[in-house]
This record gives sequence, C-alpha cells and structure tokens, in this order.
Amino acid sequence: MTTVRPTRRRSTARRLRTTLASATAGVVLLGLAALPARAADGAQEPLGTTARTAGHARFTPGPCPRTADPTPALETARCGTLTVPENRARPTGRRITLAVAIVPAAHRRAPDPIVWLAGGPGDDANSEIQLALNGGLNRDRDVVFMSQRGTYSADPALTCPNIDRFNADALGLVHGAPSTGRLHVAATRACRDRLEGLGADLSAYNSTESAADYADLRVALGIRQWNVFGISYGTDLALLYLREHPQGIRSVGIDGVLPPSLASGAVTWKAAREGFDGIFDACAQQTACNARYPHLKATFERLVRELEARPVTTDVTLPDHPDPVKVVLDGGTLVNWLTFASHLAAGVPRSIDELAHGDPQRIAEQLAGGRLSPQAMGRLSHGLAYGVFCSEWTPFESEADVIRAGRRAFPSFPESVLANAPGLAWLHADCRAWDVPAAPRSVRDVTRSDIPTLVLSGGFDSQTAPSSGPYAARTLSRSTEVTVPYVAHVVFADSPCAQSITTSFFDTPTAPDTRCLAGLRPPEFEIAA
Repeated sequence: MTTVRPTRRRSTARRLRTTLASATAGVVLLGLAALPARAADGAQEPLGTTARTAGHARFTPGPCPRTADPTPALETARCGTLTVPENRARPTGRRITLAVAIVPAAHRRAPDPIVWLAGGPGDDANSEIQLALNGGLNRDRDVVFMSQRGTYSADPALTCPNIDRFNADALGLVHGAPSTGRLHVAATRACRDRLEGLGADLSAYNSTESAADYADLRVALGIRQWNVFGISYGTDLALLYLREHPQGIRSVGIDGVLPPSLASGAVTWKAAREGFDGIFDACAQQTACNARYPHLKATFERLVRELEARPVTTDVTLPDHPDPVKVVLDGGTLVNWLTFASHLAAGVPRSIDELAHGDPQRIAEQLAGGRLSPQAMGRLSHGLAYGVFCSEWTPFESEADVIRAGRRAFPSFPESVLANAPGLAWLHADCRAWDVPAAPRSVRDVTRSDIPTLVLSGGFDSQTAPSSGPYAARTLSRSTEVTVPYVAHVVFADSPCAQSITTSFFDTPTAPDTRCLAGLRPPEFEIAA
C-alpha cells in the first residue's frame, strides 16, 4: 500500500507483478465461455452494439435511458438494457431491467473501459454521467454507466416521492422529536406498502445482487477486462464487487470511502467529527478567519446544545417557491446542516457566526433550498436505500451503538441529538417497518485484494470519514491511498487535482501522478464586515 500525503511528493512507485485473483465458478464463467472469442476481446466492435447472454442475464441494445437532468452525452452514447433475475435465488422468477449507457472515449480509446458505480445508496448512475465527464473520466476510455437495481432509470424504479415530500415538510418539525419520528416511519411504511403492492421483492434490492449485476454486465458486453470507479456508497459496492467477483477487474478507484465492514450510523458520527474538525482547523490556521471567528468549534457545539434545548423557528423565501418556508432549527438539524454544508466550506464560519448572533437565515435558506430543490424530489430509490440499510447495516449495529459512537465523537451533545446519526434519522425504526431479512454476516467482511486500487478521501468529508480511506487501503496490498485536503465528500466532483490523479491512475494503476497535491491551499473563508 502506498500512502500519499499532500505536503510532499510521492516517491516513485514500485512496479509490481500483476496477480489475477482466482476465478469463481457459476453463471459468470459460463457466460464468458459462451462468448465468441473476438467479442470477449472487445477489440472488433464497439461496446453495446450486440445482444448477448451471460448466464441468466441478457444485454439488449436499445434507446438511451431517461435521466433526471438533460444529458447531452447520450446523443453519442451506445445504450441498451441488462435484464436480470430480480432475485438470483429464483433465477426463473420475475425479471427486471437495468438501463445501460456507454459514453465513448473523447480521444484515443484504450481497450479497457471504466464502469461507474453511483452513490446513495439509491442514486442513478445514468443521472451522474455529466459529473463523470466533467472530470475527464472518458478522456481515453469508454465509460459504462448502468442504473443499479431499483434506481431512477431502471424498471422498476423504486422511488418514493412521498418520502421526499415528507423530508421537505419536516423542515418545519423538531428533528429529534418522537412525533417527528412517528411521521418519518409512517412515510417509510407507506413507501414500502406501495412498492410491495407493485410486486417488488424488496429483499432483492441490496449490494450483493447489485455486485452480481455488474459481474453479469461485463460478460454480457463482451468485455475481457475493465476498470471500476465508485463514489460514496458506490465505494461500498465496489469493495463488495471486488471481493465477490474479482475476475475481469484491471483496477479499482474508490472516492468517499465507505467500507462494507464499517457502514453504519457509528461511522457517520465519526465522519462528522473528522469533517467538521477539518473545517474548524483550517479556519483556525487562517489568520483572518481565526481573528474574525475565534473558537469556532466551541461555538458550534454550544449552538447544538442550546438549539436542542430551545429550537429557533424562522421563515425563508426561495426562488421559484411562492410561499414562505418554515424552518425549525434545533441541535440535530444544525448537525445535519453542517454535514452537507462542508461542500460550501468557505461560508461555514460566517454562517455559524451569524447564527450565534441571532441570525439563522443563511443556514435556514441552505436547508430549505436542499430539501425543496428538484434534485431532491422523485430521484432517489428509497427501495434500494432501505434494502441496503436494513439488510446490511442495522442488523449489525444497535441503537445504543449509534449513541455510544456519537458520544465518543461529540461528548457534549445531548442524547436526543446522538440518537439520530447525521443523514440517518430514525433508521432503526424505519428498518423495523421495512422488514427485510438480514444479509449474511459475510457482507461485512473486509475486502482483501492485490488488484491495483486508488483510495481517495477528502479532508473536509463529513459524510464518509477521511480515516476510512486508510482503513480500507490497509488490506488492499497494491493500493495508493490519497487524502485531498480542503475538499468535502467525493473529491472527484470538486477537485481538478483529484480528477487528474484519477485519470492518471487508470493509465498507470500502480503509479498515479499525485504531484498536484503539493500546490493545494485551503479556501479563503468568507469574512463578514
């Protein structure tokens, strides 16, 4: 494993002999053996132009998928669908389709494409195409996007707009109040009942099935070898995929790391502590910020305690929203705000200071803008999200474990705040309502591999802990672990340096070019007059 620190240039990487992971038996190998030789090489025809079968899965060329936002790249993409069993334990049962889009390389075309694993859980890969292309991921390689099962461009799409509407309405509720929890669970149960009424086997929407979908896709497209790039929850999926289906994987990139062995409310509290401290420390080290906003960490934690005891209510006005929006700011809401506001780090000290001086408007506007934006409505697959949470996370962690982890990270916070990890409010109660079986404990195993892996973390990441990158890398013997300072969750989305490192990694997986790290500087924090 190679660790790269931003304060110095990385020494020349050793060229290590490639050792392929052992092949696995089953339908994947049978499907590969059935392919014509030149199709398996991937050199005789563009990807996605021929219908093929891989075991019980079949790729069929066809129209490009719908996406949540306009995606010009689809005009030149090759598209189709992968049809797979909904539940591989019943391979002749109900079948579902996953939308596939293959964006061609912009310049020279290397023979091994990259497959993109979206975050969430529940985000749609085809709606993230522009994010990938903005970072130059398709410079020299085709990039393959496939909707994970249940997501926006899949059929069925297990979205639940009722939950998105409730999340918007909950702006006007006290975050940790038992009455809010009851309404939260009622919305979850209504979602479950509707999806089950559509015939969905909710126990089949999980990381294990999704990993098998990608293994089938590679074979069905006739790809001998490809590279994997996963962001956020896609790192959890990538590590599981790497462990269970290593055949045909040349290299893996993971960004915003959430290892399956750690995924839980506990690690979310740890992430909040590390990401918040990254911002607070950067402000303290910047003379103007520290002078204007001294003791920022202590101020924030005091505000969490005070607001949890005495919530503040305000109204905000949003563009394109006719009526004022009521926002209740309590301690739990403030923690959730900062968890996601780390993407706007330059304004965080000023926002906290304004709140401390009685002005909650900036924070309230950001909260309302996020919950009421078009991107928050009807896009997330809650069916996949709860399928993952409730089979792979909550069975292996108690509610008391969440509180203990929160108390380790934030000893001064009241228990009413600690009971709901950031971004995971009322999760155990939701999962009791979702009622799917627990996954085998092996889903939590550590991934061990000698396939070259790039492990990317952001120093301001308060959603997946920066320390999770080194944790995952320690069992990936040919990994390069990089922490990009001053960047929040998913550094590829926001950092040209991270984009450069990523594209160089796929060119030379054992020796990515990390020299850009030496020139990175903290943001210039906003200083109020």
